[in-house]
Formats: sequence, C-alpha cells, structure tokens
Amino acid sequence: MSPAMEKQIEELKKQLEKQCQLNQELQKQNKDLEKRLKEKEQHLQELQSQFPDIEFPSDDGNETEAEVRKSRAAVIAPEPLPETLSEISRNTVRKTFSETSLIVRAIQKNDFLSRLDDEQTAMMVDLLVVYNFKPGEDVIKEGSEGDSMYIVAAGELLVTQGGRDLRALTTGDVFGELAILYNCKRTATVKAKTTVRLWCMERQTYRTIITNKSKKRREQLLGFLKTSRTLKDLNDVQLSKIIDSMEEVKYQDKDVIVREGTEGNTFYIILKGEVLVTKNINGVQKQIRRMGKGEHFGEQALIREILRTATCTADGPVTCFTIDKEVFEETIPVEHLELFDDSKVLQEARVPAKSSPLSSTLRFKDLVPVQYQEGRYQGDPVTLGVGGFGRVELMTTVNHGKYYAVKRVSKKHIVAKRQEEHMLFEKKILKSTQCDFIVRLHAAFKDTRYIYMVMEFCGGGEIWTKLKEVGRFDEPVAVFCTSCVVEAYAYLHKKNIMYRDLKPENLMLDVRGYVKLVDFGFAKEMVRGDKTYSFVGTPEYMAPEIIKNQGHDFAVDFWSLGILIYELLVGSPPFSSSEPQKIYAKILDGVMKYPPYMSEAARSVISKLCRPRPGQRLGNTKNGIKDVRHHRWFGNMNWHKLRMCQLDPPTVKLIRKGPSYINFDRFPLDQTKADEEFSGWDRDF
Repeated sequence: MSPAMEKQIEELKKQLEKQCQLNQELQKQNKDLEKRLKEKEQHLQELQSQFPDIEFPSDDGNETEAEVRKSRAAVIAPEPLPETLSEISRNTVRKTFSETSLIVRAIQKNDFLSRLDDEQTAMMVDLLVVYNFKPGEDVIKEGSEGDSMYIVAAGELLVTQGGRDLRALTTGDVFGELAILYNCKRTATVKAKTTVRLWCMERQTYRTIITNKSKKRREQLLGFLKTSRTLKDLNDVQLSKIIDSMEEVKYQDKDVIVREGTEGNTFYIILKGEVLVTKNINGVQKQIRRMGKGEHFGEQALIREILRTATCTADGPVTCFTIDKEVFEETIPVEHLELFDDSKVLQEARVPAKSSPLSSTLRFKDLVPVQYQEGRYQGDPVTLGVGGFGRVELMTTVNHGKYYAVKRVSKKHIVAKRQEEHMLFEKKILKSTQCDFIVRLHAAFKDTRYIYMVMEFCGGGEIWTKLKEVGRFDEPVAVFCTSCVVEAYAYLHKKNIMYRDLKPENLMLDVRGYVKLVDFGFAKEMVRGDKTYSFVGTPEYMAPEIIKNQGHDFAVDFWSLGILIYELLVGSPPFSSSEPQKIYAKILDGVMKYPPYMSEAARSVISKLCRPRPGQRLGNTKNGIKDVRHHRWFGNMNWHKLRMCQLDPPTVKLIRKGPSYINFDRFPLDQTKADEEFSGWDRDF
C-alpha cells in the first residue's frame, strides 16, 4: 500500500473516531433532554392535580397534528346558482318512517352533514331521490367531476383507489358528500358489489334550497325587526347587521326564558313555538297574553338598564333568535344610529400614486421573457408561479429594462370553469386600484388562446415560500405583514369590494419588504347590507357562514385575517386536514388550539377576528376596521408611517439578494399550447 493511501486511511480513521465521539455526545444530550422533559411533564401533572380548575397550556400545541399544511391550498371557484327553484326537479320521494330514520342516522354519523341544523336535515331527507345499481356498475369514477352525494339504502359497494381496494360501504354509509358543496374531482371509484339502492342529492338542488331558505329566513327576520318600536328607525343595512349578530336558542316546554324582576339584557324574537307572558299579581302568576312566531320581547333591555316587568315561559318547544345588549351596542351605536363611520381611513392623506410612465405606451410586442441564467433550467424563460388558472412569467422591456410579472390564462379554461365574469371583474378592480398594498396592473392584452395581465413585479417573492423556508414568522414580521393586509382591506372595503381569498400564497413582497395583495379572481363588489351566497375561497380560510350557505359579506375578510395571523405565527392554519370535509367540520366546531409560544395579544386578536357570528367579529362592528388597528397586538405599529411607506420593514431579512428571480421557486418550461377560444366573452378585455 502506498504511503499516500496509508495516510488517507489514517485520516479517515481519525474522522470516524471524531464522528463516534460526536454521536455519543449527541445521544447524551438527547437523554438529558428527555429526562428534563419527563420532569417537566411530572411537574405539570402535579400542578394540575393541585389546581384542577386552572387550564394549563397543552404542550402539544399544534405540533402533534400530523396534518400540517405542506402544499399550496386548493382553491374553489364560485359557481353560478340556478335562478329559480323551478329549475330544480322537485321529484321528492315519499319516505317511510324506517327510511327516514336510516337517512337521519346516516347524516348524524357524518363528520360534515351532522353540522346541519334540524330544518336543513329535514330538507335533505325530503329531497333525496332514489337510484338503483346492478352488481359491477360504477356509481362514481376516480378523477371524474362530482356533483352528487349518496347514502346507501341497501346493498354493498366497494371503494377502490388506483386499482387498490380501500373499503366496503353498506347500509347507512355516506359517500361523495363534498360534491354538494362544490365541483370537486372524485378521489376514488365506488362500484356496486351487490344490487344497490342509493339515496342521492345533487349539488345544485342542495345549494339552491339552502340558499333560498337562508334568503327567506333573512327577509322574515328583517320583517320581524321592523315591527319593533325600538328598532323601527334603523335602515336595512343596520337591521342586517343585527341579524348577523343574533344567535339561535332553543327552549323546552315550561322553560322560563325571562323572569320578572331580574335584570334584563337580552332581546328575543320568536321563530317557532309559543310563549306565555305572566305577571305576579298579589302573589299569583296571572297570564297576560300569549306570543307566537314573529313577536318579540325584551327590546327595552337593549337600550337601558331595566328590570324585567313580566315572566315569559315556553309553552311547548320554542326557538328564539336573541341578541344581548353588549353585542347590540357593538353593532349599533345607540347615541347616533350611524354605521360604517370609516371616513377617517386616512386613505385621502396618501401621497398621490406615481403612475408608471410606461403604462399608457406599453405594447405587448415590447415585452421579452427573462431567462434563467444558471441551474438546470438555464436559458428557459422564468416562471414565477403556476396556478389552477394559468402561469405567471417574468418579462422585461428591451429599452426600459423594467421588470413585469405577466399572468397568462387560457381563455378556454376560463369558459370551461365559467369564470368569465370574475376575470373581467379582476381586471376592472386592478385597473381602478391605486394602493401601495395592492399589486398594480400596468396593461392587459389578449390573443385567440390567452388573456395576459401585465402586473407590477414584486421581487421579494411570495409570503408562502418565505413561511415554508423559515417554518414560522416571529411576531414583528407577522404584525408587519398583517398590517399591510389591513391597509389593503381598508382601501378595498371603502370601495365596497370584498377580497375573499386571503392566504400566504396571495401575498407578495416587493424588494423593500412591503406586502401586497395579488389575485383578485374571487373579489366581489357588494352593497353594504347585502349578502352573497356563492361557495368560494380556500377551505382552510373559509368562514363558517360560507360553509353553511347562510349568505356572507365583508365579515368573511376579517375571519380570514384571523386565520392568516395564526398561520404566520404557527406555520400552518388552525383548521387543517388532508380531507376538506374534516376542515369544514373543524371550522364549524370552531375550537382553536393555541401553541404555548403564542403571545396573549396574538390569541386575543385571532379569537376576536374568528368569532363564529359575523356581526361580532373585530373589524365588522360599529367602529369598523379601526377596531382592528387599535388592538394591542398592533400596539407598536405606526399606521400613518406604514401608509406613507416610511417604515423599515422587518420582512427585509427574508429577502435574498441575487438575480431578479432569486426569491421564487423554479418551474420547468410549459411547451403545451392552450386551444383557441372564439366565444367573444373577452371583447371588452
């Protein structure tokens, strides 16, 4: 063996010994850590047994959940609803008592459906139609688009995925239920093993019925509120706000709802059932009157401190809609009945936006793709992002050397997904927007295959990518990012536009580290006080009222702001799962687990933004968005300086230096060409 070789072996031996020592050291440290952890757990248990009434922060935080959000969120585009009920085949099938109870049991067992209220369940039972399948027939095929859910009435089916058997389905099992919420791809094949009888519900039927019921319910409540002496001077927008803040409460026969002589702070409207009103006259309860549906009591309690002047008792089961004084005062300023006093949004105080000298003269043929300078895609054009609706490519102009992000979307795809209105609206919004916290649109072009939107290039990359790189943001970074979103919201909401698609994927950093909102595909113009009923957004960020088809408005933006703060601080959203229906169930349950490291102020702002009733959410009460700005979590934020872009963003540490595309993931070139599309929907584009 040559001396050089011996020397190499000697060197390797030394390195190996060193490695062994290091390993032993690490094992020792691990043992030490485990011991300390055990001691800590014991100590916690001792404390818990000494103070059983105190809640101790659970140590598992959200880490024990294996289902942390690793991949980009799926997006659900809104779908137009049939205009009238007559479009829906009302071929309701009479069901026997045993059939009804089978269906109700199946609904109650199901993660998502069990959250429907009694009336919605009754409607489901009423509207399910029956289908029969022969052995070997496919009920649903993996990869196909779904529009129906099923309950097994009789027989046995087999569920397979990629040719592998997963499980059998028998009487009382539910499958395909996501399809009644939105158009989703089937993830498995379900085949009849025996002769099978199924109860089936189609999405358009379900959504139309639920939506119409919600609309009727709102109109009815509005009518009831207008008969109240105290509330009769309020306008529809204010009454709508009250409805958003009210809660449904059920009473059993003989339950006392309010008792004479006690302090009153709640107002009630009777939705179902009858209430007996009695008064104590010389020690005897005398019945004064009986109240039914639409009548209300306790309205004085909303305005002044009073004692109840009579006792109200449920005569049989009663359902009431209630609002208490505290919530009412947050919703309606009693002194001067005026809502949405957000005139001091300070947007006026902003420096007029500098419009790009190029925008008017920019021509499509002047744009050239920027190419990767190194790595495996060297020489290919730079792709900044790929989404369900197209690609975003980095372009520059030969002479000015300015960068642009060009969003290219297949027209055929837009028509197939019925998103024409949304595309046109997105362009309209971006064109009319002059806000430093919203990405600018410089120009828009089209050809026979694509539409192109030439946007401002945000060189700092996506918040999503940064969050994945660092795991979770420290508080100052999260506060700064959220503050930029609050400013974008203030601007949009003042223009009566709700955004509806907040998530880290839709937040970009400019080179200075300021955060901008991108992607307005789901934004919508709304008259204050109105509701819209589309099922839209990203599952993890969806507010409960969207999932319940109750009609939604600007309040959904504040819900998603709470979810965003949580995801920025923790690294994954509070309600997550690999299965969408589990996400929806968690959202409707509304239980948030806060990790021990999260500050008290952060927990407070999140819980106030994510209140289940939209009318009670921070940002959606009488002071509007001001309440969000004034929350102590934003205590160190100088809002005026932020609006003037005079702060040094803490996000700057997340931005890498290098070629223009250094802060973006890399994507291979897409050689395929979209088909041509000539329907003409884009003539005004």
